[in-house]
Amino acid sequence: MFDYDLIIVRYGELGIKSPRVRRRFEKKLVANIKAAFACDIDVTQGRVFIEPQDYEEAMQWLPKIFGIVSFSPAVCTVTVMDQIASTLESYVDKMEAQGLISKETSFAIRARRVGKHDFTSQELGAFAGSVVYNKIGCPVDLTNPDVEIFIEVRDDDTFIFHEKIQGPGGLPVGTQGKLVTLLSGGIDSPVAAYLMMKRGCKIIAVHFDNEPFTQPEAIEKVQKIANKLREYSSGVKLELKVVKYGEYLETCQEKAPEKLTCILCKTGMYRTAELIAQQEGALAIVDGSSMGQVASQTLPNLLATRQSVVMPILSPLIGMDKVEIENMAKEIGTYELSIIPDGGCGAVPRYPETKADVERVIDAQNAVDMDEELKKVLKSLKNI
Repeated sequence: MFDYDLIIVRYGELGIKSPRVRRRFEKKLVANIKAAFACDIDVTQGRVFIEPQDYEEAMQWLPKIFGIVSFSPAVCTVTVMDQIASTLESYVDKMEAQGLISKETSFAIRARRVGKHDFTSQELGAFAGSVVYNKIGCPVDLTNPDVEIFIEVRDDDTFIFHEKIQGPGGLPVGTQGKLVTLLSGGIDSPVAAYLMMKRGCKIIAVHFDNEPFTQPEAIEKVQKIANKLREYSSGVKLELKVVKYGEYLETCQEKAPEKLTCILCKTGMYRTAELIAQQEGALAIVDGSSMGQVASQTLPNLLATRQSVVMPILSPLIGMDKVEIENMAKEIGTYELSIIPDGGCGAVPRYPETKADVERVIDAQNAVDMDEELKKVLKSLKNI
C-alpha cells in the first residue's frame, strides 16, 4: 500500500469566480468535505489539500461532493532534487509491487511548477523520467503511455501521484439557494434533484402520498431514494416532506373530466410546491419532466399544468431521453431503488389527455375548488 501524505483536490468553476465569491465557495466546499469525514484541510493557490484521518473513508466520499473536479492521493517531499529522486524511487517501487508499472509498460512524467525555481517544468520532467527509467527500465512514451506519473511542485513542496480520480464537478451544495423538488418513487425526479444539487442548490424534497391510489410501500421507497440523494448533500441537510394527496385526487375524479385527472394532479403538485417554497424561502420548483415522455409531459400539457404557478419551474431533464436518464440514475445509485415495484398509481385514467386546453383546465380547477382542496393538502405536510 502507498503511504500517502495527503489528497490533492481540484475544483473547476470556482476558479473563475471573483475573489470574494471564490473565497465564499471555497469555504463552503471545505465545510462540506469536513461534514463528510474527519480531516484537516488547507486551501492554497487553487488547490485543496486534505489530510484525512481515514483514507479509505475519504476516497469513498470525495466522488460524491459537488465542486470537486478531480482528486489525487499523493506523497509529499521537499523541493530538492535529491529528495525528489529518493521519494520518486520509493514511489515507483510500490507501483511495481502492485503491478502498476514494469519493464513492459511505457510511462510518462507530467511535471508542472507553481512558484519560482531554478529549473523549468521540462527540466524537472526529464530529471524525473531518468530516475524512473534507471529504477525500472521501462520505456518512455509521452504521447500514449501505459502509466502517467505526476510531479507537482508548489514552492518548497513537491507532490508525487499517479492517479487523477474524477469528481462530480459542479458547485458546492449550499451556494445557490433553496429549491423545492417534486420527488416521486420513479426514475426521473431523483436524477433531476441530483442535477440541481450539482449546481449548488439545497434541495427540499416534497413527496405526494397518493394513498389509496398507491401502496404504503411507495413511502418507504421514496425514503430510500432520499437517503441515497443525501449522500451527495454532505454539509447541507436534504429535507424530505410528505403531503397527503389521495383525497384531492378523489375529488378530481368526482368533479372533473376523467381525462384531466393527471393534468389536475400535476397542476395541484405545482401549486402545493409553490406554497411550500414560499414558506421555506425557496426560489423555484424542480421536477423530472422530460418532453413527451408521458402524457402529462407533452408540450400542451406542460403549458397547461404550469399556467397557474408564478414561481419558476426548473426541469433539468427536459431534453433528455429515457435511456440517458436511466444511465445517469444508475451512475448515482438511485436506479435500483426506483425500479423496486410499488404498485404504481391507480388514479391514472385509461385515456389521459395529451393536448390539454388551458381554458378547460381552468374550468376543471374551478369545478374541484382547487384552492380550498390544496389548503387541506398543505395542512397534512410533515417531515419524514
